Amino acid sequence: MIVTPQTFRFTEPLPLRSGAVLPAYELMVETYGTLNADRSNAVLICHALNASHHVAGWYADDNGQPLARSEGWWNNMIGPGKPVDTDRWFVIGVNNLGSCFGSTGPTHVNPGTGTPWGADFPVVTVEDWVDAQARLLDVMGIQTLAAVMGGSLGGMQTLSWTLQYPERVRHAVVVASAPNLTAENIAFNEVARRAIVSDPDFHGGHYLREGTLPRRGLRIARMIGHITYLSDDVMNEKFGRSLRSSDADDPAAAAELAYRYSTQEIEFQIESYLRYQGDKFSEYFDANTYLLITRALDYFDPARAFDNNLTAALGRARAKFLLVSFTTDWRFSPARSREIVKALLDNRRDVSYAEIDAPHGHDAFLLDDPRYLQAVRAYFEQTIAGGVA
Repeated sequence: MIVTPQTFRFTEPLPLRSGAVLPAYELMVETYGTLNADRSNAVLICHALNASHHVAGWYADDNGQPLARSEGWWNNMIGPGKPVDTDRWFVIGVNNLGSCFGSTGPTHVNPGTGTPWGADFPVVTVEDWVDAQARLLDVMGIQTLAAVMGGSLGGMQTLSWTLQYPERVRHAVVVASAPNLTAENIAFNEVARRAIVSDPDFHGGHYLREGTLPRRGLRIARMIGHITYLSDDVMNEKFGRSLRSSDADDPAAAAELAYRYSTQEIEFQIESYLRYQGDKFSEYFDANTYLLITRALDYFDPARAFDNNLTAALGRARAKFLLVSFTTDWRFSPARSREIVKALLDNRRDVSYAEIDAPHGHDAFLLDDPRYLQAVRAYFEQTIAGGVA
């Protein structure tokens, strides 16, 4: 499935929850499948922290052939014949405001100064993203969504959709998510942010004006985050305590190991892996975007306005729900999904829940677990499809 992104420009300012107003802005969007005659088969996909609008398919080279390593981040879930079948559903992927993959964000030019927004880009929240997505649907002529779906931070957006625009959502699929972050999760995010802002190349968030990039801070932030996405079992299975080169019979390897000991660069396999992930991330992700999005994660808490009563907060929802969690996901544990399930049941909402015994940690929501994929497929085929012409 070859896909092409589209840019939607909005000239009407967007009021934000912070009290700031974002002037004219752009959203980067991809769509898959065909919108039916009565516009009832639209499915909105909300992305997680470092993902984008490129949900499925591949980009093409000049000859129309798929580009290597251009696969959409949820390509195992969405496409022809897949659990979210684009032969039936019109799927929409939107890059959030403040991101660095095409939608207006800190790397774009601030019309008030003529220089990159940088640290001056206004604070955005999950609720702001949902408002922007709702405006996009207005432009596309879609009044009601067959479903909203997302994992992790995308699951928070999905939940927020059912509360901000309850009449516009028939089904909500919330995967590996939570009604808010625990203190431990906020702590991990804060340590990652401190790594970025402490980088000498950060320059108060205006590094683009200075011609620098805080790559060192971003590398550390990504390493911290990546640790939380994997389970202990997966780390031990993939890396254990193995050194990067441990062949004692190989003189060159032995010499390298001796050198690393002497310089305190021992480099276990897990260290090498984390450094690789950090290096790769620092080459394509924007530091200010990382700060903005992790703050949006921290701030999300729909129960706060209801004296921390989640049942009262979710009383506004009218959608039917599927929630999915994974047993080894300690960042967004099954207990957090069960909190949402209980609050919805307390409100007599229609809820399906799948708790998948998977070893992969938080990353499981992106992987090919057949039980997980079948649970989503069954929900779309048996529950959502019943209400679509």
